[in-house]
Amino acid sequence: MLIAFDADDTLWPNQPHFDQVEATFFGILAHCGEPAELHPQLYAVQRRNLALYGYGAKALTLSLIETAIQLTNGAITAADIQRLLDLGKDLLRFRIELLPGVAEVLPELRLRGHRLLLLTKGDLFDQESKVARSGLGDLFDHVEIVSEKDEPTYRRLFQRYQATPDDFVMIGNSLKSDVLPVARLGYRAIHVPYHATWIHEQVADADLVGVKFEQVASLAEVLALLP
Repeated sequence: MLIAFDADDTLWPNQPHFDQVEATFFGILAHCGEPAELHPQLYAVQRRNLALYGYGAKALTLSLIETAIQLTNGAITAADIQRLLDLGKDLLRFRIELLPGVAEVLPELRLRGHRLLLLTKGDLFDQESKVARSGLGDLFDHVEIVSEKDEPTYRRLFQRYQATPDDFVMIGNSLKSDVLPVARLGYRAIHVPYHATWIHEQVADADLVGVKFEQVASLAEVLALLP
């Protein structure tokens, strides 16, 4: 069986680091308004830039600077822009700490004879660096870094790996990226919720109607669901 794992917030924490950077950003721009007022404006810039920058630390950094310029009508100082750049650099090198169960689940699945695929989206350099810093690279038979996780992407991957619904499973924390596209194509997906989710990855309850997938409380529980 080919078992695919998401990386960020499935194998190691990621969103909390981004949330902390945004909180610092709102502190720098506190004279422009409260976080509740500024967050929608930041997200609007991020969403507009997705087609140009994609996902990841570099994309967020550029969107922070653009938003700051807009909010201050161009009056943001060079010193504050440098602070935003430094925040972005911190996102590119934070220490990777594995989430509970990861160090046990991956080796066990390999012992059972499964092929493991690390499937993550975002900036190539950034994601490659995270995989290297995690120390997990040697546990995976394949690593795929994609710009988007949607149905066309999964179709291409299924074809590339000759994966069928009987011999493939996707495991991840994002309903939008890891679960729904896979389940809608008739393949198996297991949802491992994480306490922090970027607004762009959130889905409405209506999106879940009629879609079949499994959910566990922790990564360790997937061992009981797999042969």
